[in-house]
Amino acid sequence: MTPGRTVRVVVAKPGLDGHDRGAKIVARALRDAGFEVIYTGLHQTPEQIVATAVQEDADAIGLSVLSGAHNYLFKRVLELLREKGAEDIVVFGGGIIPPEDITALKALGVKEIFTPGAPTQEIVRFVRGHVRAAV
Repeated sequence: MTPGRTVRVVVAKPGLDGHDRGAKIVARALRDAGFEVIYTGLHQTPEQIVATAVQEDADAIGLSVLSGAHNYLFKRVLELLREKGAEDIVVFGGGIIPPEDITALKALGVKEIFTPGAPTQEIVRFVRGHVRAAV
């Protein structure tokens, strides 16, 4: 993280799921709230997402997963961040994720999961409260 700059958030759509409307809505809400947003587009691998986050000096990664592969995808992103020495990057996400899986994902290190219907202002509040650029 670079001192005195705007919080940078990578919004990513991992896996084979091609439904990106929610990710785009979240990306726009974060941008409109003053964050710098890097949207990676569809069908990204965990490796591509982490490489982008490291290259872009991101403060957070927001994953949108609707495919049912959330357990693997979130876990793999967290593993790769640790391997790259970038575990300070906050990982959050959303999608159709059962409550028992949300508990397990948070135990792995995912900071928050937003399910369908979560207000974008709730996501903005989360990022404001839990993600900080270095000062």
